[in-house]
Amino acid sequence: MEITQMILMLAMLATVAFLYASVGHGGASGYLAVMALLGFAPTLMKSSALIMNLAVSLFSFIGFYRAGHFKIKLFWPFAIASIPMSFLGATYTLPDSIYKKILAVCILISIVRMLVKFEKSEHEVKEIPLFGALLTGAAIGLLSGMIGIGGGIILSPVMLVMGWATLKQTAAVSALFIFVNSVSGLIGAISKGTLVVQPDLVYAVLATIAGGMVGAYYGSHRFNIPTLRYMLALGLVIACLKLIFT
Repeated sequence: MEITQMILMLAMLATVAFLYASVGHGGASGYLAVMALLGFAPTLMKSSALIMNLAVSLFSFIGFYRAGHFKIKLFWPFAIASIPMSFLGATYTLPDSIYKKILAVCILISIVRMLVKFEKSEHEVKEIPLFGALLTGAAIGLLSGMIGIGGGIILSPVMLVMGWATLKQTAAVSALFIFVNSVSGLIGAISKGTLVVQPDLVYAVLATIAGGMVGAYYGSHRFNIPTLRYMLALGLVIACLKLIFT
Protein backbone atom coordinates (compact mmCIF):
# COMPACT_ATOMS: atom_id res chain seq x y z
CA MET A 1 0.00 0.00 0.00
CA GLU A 2 1.32 3.44 -0.96
CA ILE A 3 2.08 5.91 1.84
CA THR A 4 -0.64 8.35 0.67
CA GLN A 5 -3.26 5.62 0.64
CA MET A 6 -2.08 4.43 4.05
CA ILE A 7 -2.42 7.91 5.58
CA LEU A 8 -5.87 8.31 4.07
CA MET A 9 -6.96 4.93 5.42
CA LEU A 10 -5.64 5.67 8.92
CA ALA A 11 -7.36 9.06 9.00
CA MET A 12 -10.65 7.49 7.90
CA LEU A 13 -10.37 4.69 10.47
CA ALA A 14 -9.58 7.13 13.30
CA THR A 15 -12.60 9.28 12.36
CA VAL A 16 -14.87 6.25 12.20
CA ALA A 17 -13.60 5.04 15.60
CA PHE A 18 -14.19 8.49 17.12
CA LEU A 19 -17.78 8.71 15.92
CA TYR A 20 -18.74 5.12 16.66
CA ALA A 21 -17.16 5.14 20.14
CA SER A 22 -19.14 8.29 20.96
CA VAL A 23 -22.34 6.19 20.79
CA GLY A 24 -20.86 3.09 22.42
CA HIS A 25 -19.92 1.16 19.29
CA GLY A 26 -16.67 -0.52 18.31
CA GLY A 27 -16.95 0.63 14.70
CA ALA A 28 -16.56 -2.67 12.84
CA SER A 29 -19.22 -1.82 10.25
CA GLY A 30 -17.44 1.50 9.64
CA TYR A 31 -14.01 -0.15 9.36
CA LEU A 32 -15.49 -2.69 6.96
CA ALA A 33 -16.97 0.15 4.90
CA VAL A 34 -13.57 1.87 4.71
CA MET A 35 -11.87 -1.36 3.67
CA ALA A 36 -14.59 -2.06 1.10
CA LEU A 37 -14.04 1.38 -0.43
CA LEU A 38 -10.30 0.67 -0.61
CA GLY A 39 -10.84 -2.71 -2.24
CA PHE A 40 -9.76 -5.08 0.55
CA ALA A 41 -10.60 -8.80 0.25
CA PRO A 42 -13.55 -9.94 2.45
CA THR A 43 -11.43 -12.49 4.36
CA LEU A 44 -8.98 -9.77 5.42
CA MET A 45 -11.80 -7.32 6.13
CA LYS A 46 -13.53 -9.66 8.58
CA SER A 47 -10.41 -10.45 10.62
CA SER A 48 -9.14 -6.87 10.68
CA ALA A 49 -12.48 -5.38 11.74
CA LEU A 50 -12.81 -7.77 14.68
CA ILE A 51 -9.31 -6.94 15.93
CA MET A 52 -9.87 -3.18 15.63
CA ASN A 53 -13.22 -3.61 17.35
CA LEU A 54 -11.63 -4.99 20.51
CA ALA A 55 -9.70 -1.95 21.66
CA VAL A 56 -12.25 0.66 20.58
CA SER A 57 -15.24 -1.08 22.17
CA LEU A 58 -13.28 -1.63 25.39
CA PHE A 59 -12.27 2.04 25.66
CA SER A 60 -15.82 3.06 24.81
CA PHE A 61 -17.22 0.79 27.53
CA ILE A 62 -14.76 2.13 30.11
CA GLY A 63 -15.81 5.68 29.30
CA PHE A 64 -19.53 5.00 29.71
CA TYR A 65 -18.94 2.76 32.75
CA ARG A 66 -16.98 5.45 34.57
CA ALA A 67 -19.75 7.91 33.80
CA GLY A 68 -22.17 5.56 35.59
CA HIS A 69 -24.26 4.44 32.62
CA PHE A 70 -23.63 0.66 32.66
CA LYS A 71 -26.32 -1.66 34.07
CA ILE A 72 -25.38 -5.34 34.29
CA LYS A 73 -29.05 -6.40 34.25
CA LEU A 74 -29.37 -4.83 30.79
CA PHE A 75 -26.29 -6.64 29.51
CA TRP A 76 -26.22 -10.26 30.60
CA PRO A 77 -29.46 -11.56 28.98
CA PHE A 78 -28.17 -10.55 25.54
CA ALA A 79 -24.55 -11.57 26.09
CA ILE A 80 -25.17 -15.05 27.49
CA ALA A 81 -26.82 -16.11 24.22
CA SER A 82 -24.72 -14.05 21.82
CA ILE A 83 -21.23 -15.19 22.88
CA PRO A 84 -21.52 -18.87 21.84
CA MET A 85 -23.43 -17.94 18.69
CA SER A 86 -20.77 -15.41 17.68
CA PHE A 87 -18.16 -18.17 18.00
CA LEU A 88 -20.31 -20.46 15.87
CA GLY A 89 -20.93 -17.77 13.25
CA ALA A 90 -17.21 -17.07 12.91
CA THR A 91 -16.60 -20.68 11.88
CA TYR A 92 -18.74 -20.18 8.76
CA THR A 93 -17.25 -18.69 5.61
CA LEU A 94 -19.81 -16.94 3.45
CA PRO A 95 -19.43 -16.56 -0.34
CA ASP A 96 -18.07 -13.08 -1.12
CA SER A 97 -21.24 -11.99 -2.93
CA ILE A 98 -23.50 -12.92 0.00
CA TYR A 99 -21.05 -11.48 2.53
CA LYS A 100 -21.08 -8.10 0.76
CA LYS A 101 -24.88 -7.93 0.60
CA ILE A 102 -25.34 -8.78 4.29
CA LEU A 103 -22.63 -6.29 5.22
CA ALA A 104 -24.37 -3.60 3.15
CA VAL A 105 -27.59 -4.16 5.13
CA CYS A 106 -25.69 -3.92 8.45
CA ILE A 107 -24.03 -0.69 7.33
CA LEU A 108 -27.44 0.74 6.45
CA ILE A 109 -28.59 -0.09 9.98
CA SER A 110 -25.54 1.73 11.35
CA ILE A 111 -26.45 4.78 9.24
CA VAL A 112 -29.89 4.88 10.86
CA ARG A 113 -28.31 4.50 14.30
CA MET A 114 -25.92 7.38 13.58
CA LEU A 115 -28.56 9.80 12.30
CA VAL A 116 -31.75 9.03 14.21
CA LYS A 117 -32.01 10.30 17.76
CA PHE A 118 -33.54 7.94 20.29
CA GLU A 119 -33.85 9.26 23.81
CA LYS A 120 -35.58 7.68 26.72
CA SER A 121 -35.90 9.02 30.23
CA GLU A 122 -35.55 6.69 33.21
CA HIS A 123 -39.30 6.50 33.81
CA GLU A 124 -39.96 5.41 30.21
CA VAL A 125 -37.65 2.37 30.37
CA LYS A 126 -39.41 -1.01 30.25
CA GLU A 127 -38.39 -4.35 31.76
CA ILE A 128 -36.50 -6.58 29.31
CA PRO A 129 -38.29 -9.91 28.69
CA LEU A 130 -35.79 -12.72 29.25
CA PHE A 131 -36.84 -14.87 26.28
CA GLY A 132 -36.83 -11.87 23.94
CA ALA A 133 -33.37 -10.85 25.10
CA LEU A 134 -31.96 -14.37 24.70
CA LEU A 135 -33.44 -14.71 21.21
CA THR A 136 -32.20 -11.26 20.19
CA GLY A 137 -28.72 -11.92 21.55
CA ALA A 138 -28.45 -15.30 19.81
CA ALA A 139 -29.53 -13.93 16.43
CA ILE A 140 -27.22 -10.91 16.64
CA GLY A 141 -24.31 -13.05 17.84
CA LEU A 142 -24.63 -15.48 14.94
CA LEU A 143 -24.80 -12.69 12.35
CA SER A 144 -21.94 -10.82 14.01
CA GLY A 145 -19.62 -13.80 13.90
CA MET A 146 -20.44 -14.49 10.26
CA ILE A 147 -19.59 -11.03 8.96
CA GLY A 148 -17.00 -9.80 11.47
CA ILE A 149 -18.78 -7.20 13.60
CA GLY A 150 -19.56 -7.01 17.30
CA GLY A 151 -23.31 -6.58 16.85
CA GLY A 152 -23.77 -3.27 18.65
CA ILE A 153 -25.17 -1.54 15.57
CA ILE A 154 -28.05 -4.03 15.64
CA LEU A 155 -28.51 -4.36 19.41
CA SER A 156 -28.66 -0.65 20.22
CA PRO A 157 -31.54 0.26 17.85
CA VAL A 158 -33.48 -2.76 19.15
CA MET A 159 -32.98 -1.70 22.77
CA LEU A 160 -33.92 1.91 22.04
CA VAL A 161 -36.95 1.17 19.87
CA MET A 162 -38.26 -1.34 22.43
CA GLY A 163 -37.65 1.16 25.24
CA TRP A 164 -35.40 -1.20 27.23
CA ALA A 165 -32.79 1.43 28.17
CA THR A 166 -31.86 5.09 27.93
CA LEU A 167 -29.53 6.30 25.20
CA LYS A 168 -26.36 6.24 27.29
CA GLN A 169 -27.28 3.01 29.07
CA THR A 170 -27.68 1.45 25.63
CA ALA A 171 -24.29 2.80 24.56
CA ALA A 172 -22.63 1.29 27.64
CA VAL A 173 -24.29 -2.11 27.13
CA SER A 174 -23.55 -2.10 23.38
CA ALA A 175 -19.87 -1.34 23.95
CA LEU A 176 -19.32 -4.35 26.23
CA PHE A 177 -21.58 -6.51 24.03
CA ILE A 178 -19.37 -5.67 21.05
CA PHE A 179 -16.21 -6.47 23.00
CA VAL A 180 -17.29 -9.94 24.17
CA ASN A 181 -18.70 -10.85 20.76
CA SER A 182 -15.52 -9.70 19.01
CA VAL A 183 -13.43 -11.86 21.36
CA SER A 184 -15.72 -14.82 20.74
CA GLY A 185 -15.68 -14.25 16.98
CA LEU A 186 -11.89 -14.04 16.91
CA ILE A 187 -11.57 -17.29 18.87
CA GLY A 188 -13.97 -18.92 16.42
CA ALA A 189 -11.95 -17.65 13.42
CA ILE A 190 -8.70 -18.87 14.98
CA SER A 191 -10.17 -22.32 15.67
CA LYS A 192 -11.33 -22.54 12.06
CA GLY A 193 -7.99 -21.24 10.70
CA THR A 194 -9.63 -18.34 8.87
CA LEU A 195 -7.97 -15.47 10.78
CA VAL A 196 -6.02 -13.33 8.31
CA VAL A 197 -3.70 -10.61 9.65
CA GLN A 198 -1.35 -8.25 7.77
CA PRO A 199 1.66 -6.44 9.32
CA ASP A 200 0.14 -3.03 8.50
CA LEU A 201 -2.78 -3.84 10.79
CA VAL A 202 -0.88 -2.56 13.84
CA TYR A 203 -1.03 1.00 12.47
CA ALA A 204 -4.75 0.65 11.82
CA VAL A 205 -5.32 -0.58 15.38
CA LEU A 206 -3.37 2.36 16.82
CA ALA A 207 -5.37 4.82 14.70
CA THR A 208 -8.68 3.35 15.86
CA ILE A 209 -7.55 3.32 19.51
CA ALA A 210 -6.67 7.02 19.30
CA GLY A 211 -9.99 7.92 17.69
CA GLY A 212 -11.94 5.61 19.98
CA MET A 213 -10.48 7.01 23.20
CA VAL A 214 -11.43 10.56 22.27
CA GLY A 215 -14.84 9.50 20.97
CA ALA A 216 -15.63 7.55 24.14
CA TYR A 217 -14.83 10.60 26.27
CA TYR A 218 -16.97 12.99 24.24
CA GLY A 219 -19.84 10.52 23.93
CA SER A 220 -20.01 9.68 27.63
CA HIS A 221 -19.30 13.14 29.06
CA ARG A 222 -19.99 15.81 26.50
CA PHE A 223 -21.98 16.03 23.30
CA ASN A 224 -22.88 14.58 19.91
CA ILE A 225 -21.31 15.90 16.71
CA PRO A 226 -24.13 16.15 14.12
CA THR A 227 -22.11 17.47 11.16
CA LEU A 228 -19.50 14.76 11.41
CA ARG A 229 -22.22 12.13 11.74
CA TYR A 230 -23.80 13.33 8.48
CA MET A 231 -20.43 13.14 6.77
CA LEU A 232 -19.87 9.62 8.08
CA ALA A 233 -23.35 8.61 6.95
CA LEU A 234 -22.57 9.84 3.43
CA GLY A 235 -19.39 7.78 3.37
CA LEU A 236 -21.26 4.72 4.61
CA VAL A 237 -23.88 5.14 1.89
CA ILE A 238 -21.14 5.19 -0.75
CA ALA A 239 -19.63 2.04 0.75
CA CYS A 240 -23.06 0.36 0.69
CA LEU A 241 -23.53 1.14 -2.97
CA LYS A 242 -20.09 -0.24 -3.74
CA LEU A 243 -20.84 -3.46 -1.88
CA ILE A 244 -24.21 -3.90 -3.57
CA PHE A 245 -23.18 -3.17 -7.14
CA THR A 246 -19.64 -4.63 -7.30
